[in-house]
Amino acid sequence: MFSRIVKPTSALACQATRHFSTSKQNNTKVTVVGAAGGIGQPLSLLLKQSDLISELSLYDIVKHTPGVAADISHMNFPARVKGFTGPEQLRDSLKGSQVVIIPAGLPRKPGMTRDDLFTANASVVRDVALAVSEVAPTALVGIITNPVNSCVPIFCEVMRKAGKLDPNRIFGVSTLDLVRASAFIGEAKGLNPKEVNCPVIGGHSGISIVPLISQCQPAVQFSQDELAKMVARIQDAGTEVVKAKAGAGSATLSMGFAGARFALSLIKALSGQSNVIECAYVMSDIAGTKYFATPLILGKNGIEKNLGIGKLSNYEQELVNKAIPEIKDNVAKGEQFVK
Repeated sequence: MFSRIVKPTSALACQATRHFSTSKQNNTKVTVVGAAGGIGQPLSLLLKQSDLISELSLYDIVKHTPGVAADISHMNFPARVKGFTGPEQLRDSLKGSQVVIIPAGLPRKPGMTRDDLFTANASVVRDVALAVSEVAPTALVGIITNPVNSCVPIFCEVMRKAGKLDPNRIFGVSTLDLVRASAFIGEAKGLNPKEVNCPVIGGHSGISIVPLISQCQPAVQFSQDELAKMVARIQDAGTEVVKAKAGAGSATLSMGFAGARFALSLIKALSGQSNVIECAYVMSDIAGTKYFATPLILGKNGIEKNLGIGKLSNYEQELVNKAIPEIKDNVAKGEQFVK
């Protein structure tokens, strides 16, 4: 099944973005759709700190979005910040954007299934995709809205219907899975989690999340029982947060951090920086599915090269085999929604 895959260089499989600010100037406009929410606010806060961004456009349907923009604009960093609110201002917020990050939609609450999330968020992603196709069709788009496995196909199908689809420019942001893998493996092995890089492939929910611990850098060893527990924790980490917050929300702060990391990687690639590598859920037939997350080299036009899956352990191959039917079902559900 994987004979055509290009093997990634493990040490660079999904590199971390270490700093949110840099002295290099750029002229990149970034729009955050859903900027006043639990993910959108910390995400926007972190993006404001980057000298790579010249303009930060914050959009949400709630009336206090201009207040969020005013608040963030008081930070002493150069990016200009403007707030937009209501459906009638969505297209204005997107005009001229080179990068669009979408954390819009309802978060997961205790007892909510992925089907519940789909019902709540599918139309949100559809409407944003339609607006992007009209006013920012060449933007690099990062989709955080859950369920990502279905929302990315929705976005792509809307763009396809509009005649504006470039699959190299549309990404499902699965970065939080990598951030969690680094944190959990670092904790378990007494390593600095900032120095741990573990590729995570597949999708962005439950059993579709496949950490490639055999490709982790630095190399780590777990017993089979420890390995199974580590994989299960990475796969179920979202539920861990939902339960810990006791009804007060889902993973917002860590997702804001992960979303900012991915957005800044896109911006660095746009600015011409070479060897920018991140994992993301994208249109791909690499595993016999229409969409699959793998390490990617990012460039000015989005995906420059898909680095593939690389060599898997027998256990990881079993995880991939379990993930594929789940991803196929999720993709089909998203595509059917658009039809």
